[in-house]
Amino acid sequence: RSKAEDTANLLKAVADPTRLQILAIIAKSADQESCVCDLTEPLGLSQPTISHHLKKLSDVDLVEKQRRGTWVWYSLNKKRWAEIAQLFA
Repeated sequence: RSKAEDTANLLKAVADPTRLQILAIIAKSADQESCVCDLTEPLGLSQPTISHHLKKLSDVDLVEKQRRGTWVWYSLNKKRWAEIAQLFA
C-alpha cells in the first residue's frame, strides 16, 4: 500500500463526525482511555454502532485496544496522530 493510500484511509477514518467525537472523548478522559460503555451515553448511540466506529479507527491504527476482562479499552495512538499533524505542518 502506498503512503498516499495510507494517508487517504487515515483521513477517511477521521472525516466522520461520530468518530471525531469518539476521539475527542477518549483524549479528554481520565488516563486518555475509554471503553464502549463510557461512550454510549455521551454519544447517544448503541454499543454495536460505537463498536463499528471504533473498529474503523482501529483499522487505521488511530486507536489502540487492550482487553481487560469483558471490556476492551481504547486509547489514542499518538504516533498516528503525529502523522496527521505532519500533513498540516
